[in-house]
Amino acid sequence: MSDQVLPVARSVTALRGAIRGWRAQGLRVGLVPTMGALHEGHLSLVRMAKERCERVIASLFVNPRQFAPHEDFERYPRDEAGDSALLAGAGCDLLYAPERSVMYPDGFATNVIVSDVSTPLEGEFRPHFFGGVATVVAKLLLQALPDVAVFGEKDYQQLLVIKRMARDLDVPVEIAGCPTVREHDGLAMSSRNAYLSADQRRIAARLNHLMHDAIKAAHAGGAIGVIEAETQRHLHAAGFTSIDYFAIRDAETLAPVSDLARPARILAAAWLGKTRLIDNMAV
Repeated sequence: MSDQVLPVARSVTALRGAIRGWRAQGLRVGLVPTMGALHEGHLSLVRMAKERCERVIASLFVNPRQFAPHEDFERYPRDEAGDSALLAGAGCDLLYAPERSVMYPDGFATNVIVSDVSTPLEGEFRPHFFGGVATVVAKLLLQALPDVAVFGEKDYQQLLVIKRMARDLDVPVEIAGCPTVREHDGLAMSSRNAYLSADQRRIAARLNHLMHDAIKAAHAGGAIGVIEAETQRHLHAAGFTSIDYFAIRDAETLAPVSDLARPARILAAAWLGKTRLIDNMAV
């Protein structure tokens, strides 16, 4: 961790002023959107952006539009000072931390909806989610207009939605995906892992192991539907309280697949008590 104090912009004017200065020097600019509660997974995004650009901005905004009323918006962990120190240590050059009134001023009436790839899986269980994500990311991309914006592959469907949105709207930004960072036992790093009790944390690692087992079974020629159903039973037996989905899908469209003739992705969302874990892997 660095002792450096990371500059903070809280308005679009301040953000664009900093970027304008960098552009005048001929520097490339990267953007890493976050909701804070940072961990090594987020910092890997910053480092990837830094490899591609001379200057990197990380945004910190807990976006209310991607939380349903019953979800954890109010208790979502917030620590701007700690996050800022971590970002400085990872090579970030500017923290963009707007207030809600900056992102959604009075009278804000626009929603960005991405069809098709947002509909299955997360779209079935959190129908509000991708509209909130696409709207806030569209705003961040247009506020900063970076050369590259980096997102984690842990939120794989989200990454597909953002890529589709940027392509369809001709947003002149490269959208890059960064591989998932995992704990020593394979659990995907997530800010929500902090909610897990010690017993739940031990159970959580089983998700990763069972995904690997499912991938092996698929490559051995097992029927996709049977593999999905058996893995869900194993997750329940391991102690997961409910399973939203465990699915092997086309890696580009997220359409159901019957074989591995095309690149596929295994995606899962499962609950341990009140904590929802998501993960995915290439098959």
